Amino acid sequence: MTSSIAFHHPWRLAPLPTLSAIVLAAALSLAFVLPMLAEGPRALTAGSLPDDVRLRPLKDLDGYFPFVPPTTTEEWAKRSAYVRRHMAVALGLWPMPTRTPLNPVIHSPTDMGDYTVEKVYLESAPGFYLTGSLYRPKDKPGKHPGFLYAHGHWDGGRFYDAGVQNVRKQIVEGAERFEDGGRNPLQSACVGLVRMGIVVFQYDMIGYADSVQISEELAHGFAKQRPEMNTTEDWGLFSPQADAHYQSVMGLQTWNSIRALDFLLDLPDVDTSRVGVTGGSGGGTQTLMLCALDDRPTLAFPAVMTSTAMQGGCTCENTCDLRIRTGNVEFAGLFAPKPLGMTCANDWTVEMSTKGFPELKQLFTLLGAPDNVMLKRGEQFEHNFNYVSRAALYRWVNHHFKLGLADPVVEPDYHRLTAEQLTVWDKDHPKPPGGPDFERKLLSEWNQDSEEHLAGARSSLDSFRQTYGGGIDIVIGRGLADVGAVEWDLKQKEDRGDHLEMTGLLRNHLGEELPAVFLYPKQWNGQTVVWVDAAGKAGLFESGAAGSAPRAHIRKLLAQGATVLGVDLLFQGEFLADGQPVKQTRKVKNPREAGAYTFGYNDTLFAQRVHDILTVVSFVKNSDRKSKQVDLVGLGEAGPWVAAARAQAGAAVDHAAVSTGGFRFGKVLAIHDVAFLPGGAKYGDLPGMLALGAPSPLWIAGEGNEGPELTREIYQLAGAAKNLVCYQGAAGGEGDAVVKWLLPPQ
Repeated sequence: MTSSIAFHHPWRLAPLPTLSAIVLAAALSLAFVLPMLAEGPRALTAGSLPDDVRLRPLKDLDGYFPFVPPTTTEEWAKRSAYVRRHMAVALGLWPMPTRTPLNPVIHSPTDMGDYTVEKVYLESAPGFYLTGSLYRPKDKPGKHPGFLYAHGHWDGGRFYDAGVQNVRKQIVEGAERFEDGGRNPLQSACVGLVRMGIVVFQYDMIGYADSVQISEELAHGFAKQRPEMNTTEDWGLFSPQADAHYQSVMGLQTWNSIRALDFLLDLPDVDTSRVGVTGGSGGGTQTLMLCALDDRPTLAFPAVMTSTAMQGGCTCENTCDLRIRTGNVEFAGLFAPKPLGMTCANDWTVEMSTKGFPELKQLFTLLGAPDNVMLKRGEQFEHNFNYVSRAALYRWVNHHFKLGLADPVVEPDYHRLTAEQLTVWDKDHPKPPGGPDFERKLLSEWNQDSEEHLAGARSSLDSFRQTYGGGIDIVIGRGLADVGAVEWDLKQKEDRGDHLEMTGLLRNHLGEELPAVFLYPKQWNGQTVVWVDAAGKAGLFESGAAGSAPRAHIRKLLAQGATVLGVDLLFQGEFLADGQPVKQTRKVKNPREAGAYTFGYNDTLFAQRVHDILTVVSFVKNSDRKSKQVDLVGLGEAGPWVAAARAQAGAAVDHAAVSTGGFRFGKVLAIHDVAFLPGGAKYGDLPGMLALGAPSPLWIAGEGNEGPELTREIYQLAGAAKNLVCYQGAAGGEGDAVVKWLLPPQ
């Protein structure tokens, strides 16, 4: 077919840019090097680019993130399980770190009359201290509901003080009732809850208040890459290596939330069947993360955060891969059908009542709990966790925890504690060490712990596929089943004597379009070889130019009756306006040099090229002309792409041939390198991807005489050691060696 296809995506409502704008944007946003490349036979007229959605402007945290509710409970069960795994992987919590002893210290109680406030510090990881304030009711024996409070980005966190003039203005506007209590609305919420008979633990965000080991400037204000931290050993936060291992401040904060919950539920006076989590703004983000990943909370109240608009502007609220094809409203939905209360204000949540909340209401209704989701509207107020919002929290808690208090629960005034009275550190409890050396040590130990868990997952082929495969599935961001139907639009057909050369476009339902060429022998043996090259489809030909002969090793395949397919992956061949290969990947406008601002919302170029290979494999496997054998080849720069695609393709690929040149994701030293892949190093790096092909035949070059240790281990575990073939010939002979391996003996 030659007619154009419209691809509808609910998250892209803005008018599409013109073709000339796309060309200009591509030219301005990509750095180019090397001489102009040949294109091979063209599928499009000269000067035209593929009609591919990925040529549109990148998405960023200020984009549109709608939630499309499921239509069946079965659909939601499958989707919710996937999104939870997606979140856990991106946050560096797949597999979960070891729950080491918390060693909590609770000291220096302050008697406030009807409640006490105690100072707490504990180890969420060995030597990494989580700090906070513990509020307990007095003279109320027995078990009490428990609550976690994540404070968000108010200056000083637990120590926040709005000041007299600010709070007086809020009193006049109806946002607060009392001058002293209104100066710290975060403390006010804790006091309000504890007076309802609830044990409350308010814990510090990394870098705020008493959390001093990683600075606020680094955790929340990171702006520029630190070359001294971008190393293949002993790396720091926000480095390419940290991203390649899914290590982030957001992941650390989520782990802190999990450990804070461990601490709260270990308290002898807490009723573990009634556990709430709340927080405003960035604390709302922490609430969403914890309540999506941990099934122990029974009530959630993320305030002024959940929306289809801005997803969280701080570096502590972003990590690579987290919000690609999902967002905060769906994260909130993962708590369904348990009670979920929210607030909105005159900020990015201002449209929540019409965009986001109705969809959550549909989800809760589908799950049989329409009254378990609530939005307290507050568009008349600026960003806040004010008295009006807190009153909604108290009412929600009173109802769902069945406290039996008079409705409404009215928050009385109280004596506000100052920073000096709340700080956990003193001469008897000195501050722990921090700084760059501590940062490196923390990430090193986190990585070591992860590797120990992953080593345990290699006890069986099933556990390897579940853990490594489950992680790599998120790293790549697409499986073969996600591709769906692929159409072929033939543009040109040439008779080349012993074979037909057919050039055209492959289009999938995701709005992606790939120029491709089929070299089809007139006596086809049923074998199709997808040959991926760093030059795109031009790499199949001797000069790379239209009309030139196929390369010698390609001719050998054709002579034996095998079809060979070449393709221009994203930003190859016909994707290049000026014929120059890309040197760096695109980036969003945000000037801060954290990879998550671009790659928390957009797939990397590496991943997108792997997606393209999966599109090709899906077409070959499901086209009317059924191939008896589908083989995948990637030599040189294309080798890692093919290794990753093979890991995701499963049984659709019969044989794979990969030359790696010893490439490792963990050695990429720039976040906009074309080979940068968040999470790429975590699950065994490239050898882990290669191992997921077991037990299918695999040919490897560039990895020594025996291949990577991990790959060899898994092939042996699968009882298929003989199916792993390592090239031992001279450099430059890989093409002929692959063909000899692929073709049956004559």
